[in-house]
Amino acid sequence: MTSVAELLDDEVCYRAVLSRDRRFDGVFYTAVRTTRIYCRPSCAARTPARRNVAFHPTAASAQSAGFRACKRCLPDATPGSPRWDVAADVAGRAMRLVADGVVDREGVDGLARRVGYSARHLNRVLTSELGAGPLALARARRAQTARVLIETTQLGYADVAFAAGFASVRQFNDTIREVYAATPTELRGRRGAAEATGTVSLRIAVRTPFAGTALLRFLAHHLIPGVEVAGRGWYARTLDLPHGPGTVRLDVRDAEPAAGTAFVRATFALADLRDTAAALERTRRLVDADCDPVAVDEHLLADPVLAPLVTATPGLRVPGQIDGNEVAIRAVIGQQVSVAGAGTVTGRLVAQHGRPVATDIPGLTHLFPTAAAIAAVDPGGLPMPRARGVALVGLAGSLAEGRIALDRGPDRDAVRRQLLDLPGIGQWTADYIALRALAHPDVFLPTDVGVRNALNGLGHDAEQVVTGSEGWRPWSSYALLHLWNTLMPPLASRDDEGN
Repeated sequence: MTSVAELLDDEVCYRAVLSRDRRFDGVFYTAVRTTRIYCRPSCAARTPARRNVAFHPTAASAQSAGFRACKRCLPDATPGSPRWDVAADVAGRAMRLVADGVVDREGVDGLARRVGYSARHLNRVLTSELGAGPLALARARRAQTARVLIETTQLGYADVAFAAGFASVRQFNDTIREVYAATPTELRGRRGAAEATGTVSLRIAVRTPFAGTALLRFLAHHLIPGVEVAGRGWYARTLDLPHGPGTVRLDVRDAEPAAGTAFVRATFALADLRDTAAALERTRRLVDADCDPVAVDEHLLADPVLAPLVTATPGLRVPGQIDGNEVAIRAVIGQQVSVAGAGTVTGRLVAQHGRPVATDIPGLTHLFPTAAAIAAVDPGGLPMPRARGVALVGLAGSLAEGRIALDRGPDRDAVRRQLLDLPGIGQWTADYIALRALAHPDVFLPTDVGVRNALNGLGHDAEQVVTGSEGWRPWSSYALLHLWNTLMPPLASRDDEGN
């Protein structure tokens, strides 16, 4: 088991603080004993003496040790550590579920069930690896969500409290005072608020460089009618959330490396404000918000095949998911058919079996069908070969009954084995699901037609390149996206829609 002391090398951390290296923002936090304040490594304040600082792997750890967040650098607003996606250990899986609001909805026992541990053992693991238990991690996440809502919206404080996941307004007030050394009114007064619009608009922090246009092209190329729409500089879709439906619109742009951190504007329309944290975390997954693009690019630039692609599109992201079940169902539908053909078939399923919803965004008319709805369909009536229809209904049944979970809680390798045990689910499908639903950073699809076409189009011998692809690890998923990116068509202009 990795302890906090083993995870953080104090001398390396302090050198990062001395250089104000933005790449470490969100990877660890600097706590200053003399001021009782914790900061991000790149904080512009005067560098504290080495003897006066300690380092923490999470904001929750620093808060639990009695430190409050710096008002200058807002350390809890950084992208999360990319370590959790790479390691995919118990701590990383739990962190993702905490961010999705599982502790708020299901308690610590619910979180423990999802990762396959007892509540007591999970608390020991998280305290050892992250410096804080699940309740402290959930509290830190609630505080950060509340601060963003206070500073960027005109929601009433009671609405902010429940939107962030607090059980009461008193708990919300006490936590904000303790974490930020300010009242909610002081936080709002210091930074002002946006005009009330009936929606919640938040900024998602991402490390730079950020290839937003390439991400947008991928999402636009795979649109499902009724569920997703896109135009130049934006993407929108419906959301099926724990307490009700919603929509999100993302305004996506490229960001150069010099910025250190960039922001993707996300505008949510939610039926229930309690879903704010879940909607935000799922959208963060979609844009791969915790990626460390500098580390990925530096590694892939060493490969002669990928180097020109990385140079042309630095900061490429792996598009994630809003809902793991949706990714899996779409993956099966897309077996051995074109992207356009899969979109047409999936659109028909959405129209027939998805839940209609009223939205303010033209083209968004339905929620994606639930796994239970697909499981109840007669495979013979699906617009696809019967064998694929049987596979789709069988997968949906396993998802609906909870035999397979794609919520990032279970172990990735265990999920892959479960998928491969299902009829009609082969390696390509299981690995594509791991790529997007489970955020696996090291997936490559050597038999994928798109990979072969991309390599041939670049003038390479596909077999030779695939044979040498082991050198791309542990970032094979990003190598795969660089190849696919060469095949993406230009984004069609729909500037007047969805506004």
